[in-house]
Amino acid sequence: MSVSQLPAEQVLCIPTLLFHELGHFQGFLADATPYFKTLFDPNYTTYRPRDQVETDPSYKQLIPYCIFRCQGQVFNYKRGKMQGEARLHSLRSIGIGGHIASTDADTARESYLAAMRREIDEEVFVGAPFTQTCVGLINDDQTEVGRVHLGIVHLFELEAPKVRPREESIIETGFASPAKLTSELESFETWSQICLKHLF
Repeated sequence: MSVSQLPAEQVLCIPTLLFHELGHFQGFLADATPYFKTLFDPNYTTYRPRDQVETDPSYKQLIPYCIFRCQGQVFNYKRGKMQGEARLHSLRSIGIGGHIASTDADTARESYLAAMRREIDEEVFVGAPFTQTCVGLINDDQTEVGRVHLGIVHLFELEAPKVRPREESIIETGFASPAKLTSELESFETWSQICLKHLF
């Protein structure tokens, strides 16, 4: 089977109009509980070809965005040229995550959790026990990437600062204080800027 014959990746989306009905916001929203039931309701969610929805702002792709922290220090890295989203190349980030594919699990909620685990396992090695909490949502309609994505932010509290890159596209990794990272805010992708401003 040639590349052109391969089935397109199907990713989990909700209509942008539905997001506006639930309550549109720009930036970070901490109290996201009212959104979650609807975001994973099969009556509203749909899987659509990724190559189409990446440029279609009438849909929001749901993205788990995982932040690792240990004793107040936050994991951060730079996105190399081999990273999948070309619009984010060379920008720094504090988040690990990616799309929810139709192949991850049977239901939207199960797919979401499976995709979050898969993305973490694909991108980094986490070598310490942790606890995990969902802390809010990110929406950014002011950038090309942000208009077609909705971020669900998870904070991982690690017992030791043991996160190592698994992908070659994740470079210049380390842990640093939120104050230091915030002082270098302009070097970060927009979602990381939003999280650094509102979470820390």
